[in-house]
Amino acid sequence: MSETKNIIIRRMTGVVVSNKADKTLKVRVDRLKMHPKYKKRYTVSKSYAVHDERNQFQEGDVVEFVASRPY
Repeated sequence: MSETKNIIIRRMTGVVVSNKADKTLKVRVDRLKMHPKYKKRYTVSKSYAVHDERNQFQEGDVVEFVASRPY
């Protein structure tokens, strides 16, 4: 009996913050979070290192990328 694995692909969209490294971008992903008690919404940011093979993106560009395991 063959087992099938459900693979979840995490797609994220963010803004390029830095492209100084060769073939690597630093992308900031913003998301809204709500305080559990006071219900105020605020922005939480996280930065990711993203591979850019052709060095085609500049600072300020909006990019969509897929999370993968580090290697």
